[in-house]
Amino acid sequence: MPDNLQSGTLPVRVSRKTVEAADIVSCEFVAPNGECLPPFSAGSHIDVHLPNGRVRQYSLCNSPSERHRYQICVQRVASGAGGSIAMHDLVGEGDRLTISPPRNHFPLASPSGRSILLAGGIGITPIISMAEHLHSGGGDFELVYCVRSRAQTAFYERLRRAPFADKVCFYTGDSDGARLSRLDLDAFFSRRPRESHVYICGSARFVDAALNASRGAGWDAAALHHECFGPLSPAQDERAFEVQIAGTGKIIAVPSGKSISQALAESGLQVPTSCGQGICGTCLTGVLEGKVDHRDYVLSEEERARHDQMALCCSRAHSARLVLDL
Repeated sequence: MPDNLQSGTLPVRVSRKTVEAADIVSCEFVAPNGECLPPFSAGSHIDVHLPNGRVRQYSLCNSPSERHRYQICVQRVASGAGGSIAMHDLVGEGDRLTISPPRNHFPLASPSGRSILLAGGIGITPIISMAEHLHSGGGDFELVYCVRSRAQTAFYERLRRAPFADKVCFYTGDSDGARLSRLDLDAFFSRRPRESHVYICGSARFVDAALNASRGAGWDAAALHHECFGPLSPAQDERAFEVQIAGTGKIIAVPSGKSISQALAESGLQVPTSCGQGICGTCLTGVLEGKVDHRDYVLSEEERARHDQMALCCSRAHSARLVLDL
């Protein structure tokens, strides 16, 4: 295992870069000296330090049984902040990069029961790793993959030829996919056994639609697990509020249009952040008092209801003041 794991980063070499679909590439990372990489569980992601100085989070999409490589898959987003463009245009085979060890905010909660894996677009990345793991352990599952077109379907051949191909259904918006219609989420959730656990990954719009359909069909929130890729839906309530630092008693104003992490940084208090969108969980911080307006895609409904932690990069306050465990 690489020596500098204690520092929180790992050096890797890009061993392979492959075009998987239109505007989608996969990259495989190996340890430069050929050592085994740290183990990971299905649903994990890594931070990738890019040549343009940005740090982005990408889900691991290979089987957790593999220790010789990590595989990620990246969709080019022309209107994004530059992370995907750097992966497409600035990273090539043989390049050396720095990554974080894997961490998991989207784990399989009950691999022994029935699992429903629901992917929208590039959200297939952690989902396919879950499928690999469940199949290897003899798990009962189905994988439903919704994409706009066959041309944008990452890992199409891999899934068609997988030993669990009979458990995979494709839903595409064009006429050359395995299904010729879009998925009716309301009907889908009304016909599935409620004792299953559901894992949903995709854009904010896709995740919101799936969660709304499942709740409308009477699903228990504890059975619904989700991860969102891309920016969150625009928030409606941007009122100003205050945060108090428990360790010092200092009170910091958080104005409309500014995140807590930004307000803290401007007051001289730096907190660890990474994605800035409530996706990675890096900035999760304890809350001692106050009611949180949760806007992340990391915490479960049960965790949100406790109001004892929050993502400082995106979440806000329903109360006039929050006391942070800092």
